[in-house]
Amino acid sequence: MTEHDTPPSGAAGAPEGVKKQRRSRSRHQGSLGNYMTRKGKRWKFQIYVLKDPEKPELGETRVTRGGFTDLEEAQAALTEALQKKARNEKFQGKTPTVGVYAEHWVSSLRLAASTIKGYRKIIRNHITPDLGKIRIDKLTATRIGSHYRELEKSGRKDTYGKGQPLSANSIHKVHVVLGALLDAAIDDGLIAVNPSKKKRTVNAPKSAQVRAQKPEIVTWTGEQLATFLTWDHDERGDELFPLWRLIAYTGMRRSEALALKWSDINTTGERISIRRAVDTDDWTKTKTPKTGNARVIDVDPDTLAVLKTHKAARATVTFEFGKANAYVFGDDEGKLRSPDAMTSRWDRRLNWLAQKHPSLPRVTIKGLRHTHATLLLEMGVHPKVVQERLGHSTITTTMNIYSHVTPTMQKAAVSLFAAHLGGA
Repeated sequence: MTEHDTPPSGAAGAPEGVKKQRRSRSRHQGSLGNYMTRKGKRWKFQIYVLKDPEKPELGETRVTRGGFTDLEEAQAALTEALQKKARNEKFQGKTPTVGVYAEHWVSSLRLAASTIKGYRKIIRNHITPDLGKIRIDKLTATRIGSHYRELEKSGRKDTYGKGQPLSANSIHKVHVVLGALLDAAIDDGLIAVNPSKKKRTVNAPKSAQVRAQKPEIVTWTGEQLATFLTWDHDERGDELFPLWRLIAYTGMRRSEALALKWSDINTTGERISIRRAVDTDDWTKTKTPKTGNARVIDVDPDTLAVLKTHKAARATVTFEFGKANAYVFGDDEGKLRSPDAMTSRWDRRLNWLAQKHPSLPRVTIKGLRHTHATLLLEMGVHPKVVQERLGHSTITTTMNIYSHVTPTMQKAAVSLFAAHLGGA
């Protein structure tokens, strides 16, 4: 039974002759109370809702519902009513479209700025254009499945590949975002089930498909890396040689190296603490490393010697550049450098390198990080050590990325095993 503005005679919402109710909770959250009837104790709740969600200036009215046989039943009904109230206030009493709700959802998230930016891009390019006008409670698994098939045929939105097939990895990301916002819609009481989780109908790309389509990682051998470093230092006299050397010999991320301060380098203990990274969305600021945790890695003496020479050179520009809180690879004013600018500088060096050593494969700046990990794994270093150096959250991530090294590791393991048994 639902009543509005219940009469003052007796307890509100209760039959004639009831005893005084017990109340709890605030007006904002609603209230719970019990009352006695001829059939025993009953429970009720009260909440205040807008008279007209589209005209909040008209104020609120009280809504009472009773007759519940126990507190748990009344509490569940109150929770559902509060969810409906919140939904009505957010969306003016109407069930929102996928596009409207997606904007509401992404604005409510508390994640890294770069993650939010990525989610917005996916929503803007691959969710809103085709699904945005559908009322969220009318979105079906079949519609989602057909949407993914269209993305597979012609889903790319970027300038150079517009209209071409979207990769399995990209569709998987769309699936993750869409699934998360639909889960939130369940929590908000807008839908009862998540249609994106009906696997047979939706048929989103599986992990094996995503891995199969990933581009091959291009790395250098130890000899090729040495060729580049020797050319860059001896022939080019590159001022950024210490940066390339550090990434190649530690496997740290581009943004982590650029955010390094002299105080992070422990020359006595031969270690570097990676405490921050340049924020790629606003490269004038730093943030915590990708996994959210700082880490400490060991560094070889020769790389430390290169950094020591670099520090002395920086200090000759101005004494401030050699202080503990100065950035190791700061610009001419001692400020952070843009990660994208460093990628451009790297690309120019690869263009020059191709003229001198045309047989060397072209690697990205991230390829230096991959080279570090690949060489360590090929030399038999335990994957757990590689994971810790790279700052991966799990060892599974490391092994998935560097699965191309597994055959080499197996051959080495077989040889070691046979040698250990001595031909028995």
